[in-house]
Order: sequence, then structure tokens, then C-alpha cells
Amino acid sequence: MPSRVAVVTDSTASLPARLAERFNIITVPMQLKIGSELIDEAYVPTDRLLQAMDAQIPITTQPPAPDAFFWAYQDAWAKGAETIVSVHVTPKLSPATDAAKAAAAKSRVPVFIVDSHSSGMTLGFAALAAARIVQSGGNVQNARSVAEERGRNAHVLIYVNTLHYLRQAGRVSAAAKLFGDALSVKPLLTVVNGEVEPFDKVVGRERALGKLADKAVALAYGRNVDLAVEHFAAEKEGHELLQMLQKRIPHARDIVLTQVSAAIGANVGPGALAVTVSPF
Repeated sequence: MPSRVAVVTDSTASLPARLAERFNIITVPMQLKIGSELIDEAYVPTDRLLQAMDAQIPITTQPPAPDAFFWAYQDAWAKGAETIVSVHVTPKLSPATDAAKAAAAKSRVPVFIVDSHSSGMTLGFAALAAARIVQSGGNVQNARSVAEERGRNAHVLIYVNTLHYLRQAGRVSAAAKLFGDALSVKPLLTVVNGEVEPFDKVVGRERALGKLADKAVALAYGRNVDLAVEHFAAEKEGHELLQMLQKRIPHARDIVLTQVSAAIGANVGPGALAVTVSPF
């Protein structure tokens, strides 16, 4: 019989709670430092984060403490796991993987760390794919391989109202830093080799979102894909974008609308939208 495998991820996966629960995915929260207060992001309501951003209170993101991953692995072992696949935000965006590795070294069961090469629903779909394999009776090698493949092959397209927050967090490449801050020019971004890179800039929000949708449709064309629209404090706009994409990508399997984790929200700023196209 195949060994019992647990799937762990971090909260930058931005997985809706219903999906994490349905597939028994253990999610370890990142941390936010708001002013001098360090808090698990699960305890940071969106309104509080927006108020802090509006008041220009310093906000930084930090990985879970190594003990947080250790106790997640311990909990999985206590519930019968014999091996663990731990899927995480790319090390180029966060040192969360280092914390996971430190915890894995102390774990009672083998832990296989997977770099998703990104964050958000690229990571979320990779963790979901691993959990699907586990639920269908696959072994740890299958689950790990599928998670790695989904992370490598996914595409994320990002719209932000301003690059201010990404620049402030040091999350953009040198090329993206050259983008101007004219209010009418909207940058469109993607993640390449773990770095946030520009792929276009468009005058006007509506045109920018149209360009983003066109690119997502082109990436999905002729492929079996899962599709996610992610937002930060822009649920209405996210829902509208998802409806548009559903009409143009009718063959998508899993279709998810989700607000990004607070840790991502602090980096992209209010009004940000993203589309993840994840081939399978």
C-alpha cells in the first residue's frame, strides 16, 4: 500500500479555506510586522492592513518561525502521516523555504521541500495538485513530482495600481524599477525565475486589464488548465475579471476567485489583480 502523505504549504498560497479543508492541506501562516508588532497574518484583517498602509505605518513580511513548520509537521505525523510534501513560495520572494528546511531537519518523518517558483495561486495549485495525488492513492514521489511540475509550468499575470509597494518591499527586478509612476500608465507584471518582471505597460486601467485578459487567454489556448483570479481589496473587480475569463476560457477545470494573503497584499497594494494560468 502507498505510504500516507501529508501536504503542507505556507499562507502565500492564498488558498480559499474551503479548498484547503477539502484536500486536507495544512497551511502555515506567514508573519507581518506592522510598526513594532509582529503578528501571524491569519490575525490581520484586511481593514487593519489597509488602515496601516494608508497611515504609512511601516509594514514588512516575514516567514513563519521554524517552530511553526515544525509543529505543522508534528501534527501531520500525529495524524498518521508517514511522509510530507511541503510546497512553498520561491526563496527569491521569501525565506520561508529556509524555515521549512530547518523544521524538516527536526521532523519525525521525511519532509520533501518543493519550490513553487512563485507564490499566490501558482503555489496554491501546486499544493492542490499534490493533495489530489495523495487523495487518489499516489505516493510521495508522485505528489512531489506533480507539485514541482505545476509550479514550473504555471504563469501569473499581475496588475497593480502602482509599483510603490513592490518597490518598497524590494520585490521587483531592476527592469521593473525603471517603470515610471505616471498615474495613467499601468504596469503589467509576471514572475520569471522567482523575480517580479514587467511584461507590458498600458495607458489606463481598463486597457491594462484587457491586455492582461488577452495574455491569459493566449496562455490557456489549447491546453488543460486551472485558472485563478486573485485580488487585494478588489473583490468586485476580481469577480468581473473572472466572469470575463470564464467566457473566454470555457475549458478551464478548477476556477478560483481568492483574495491574496495579507503578506502578498502588503507587497502589491490595494486594487491589485492577478491571473494564474496553471496547465496540468
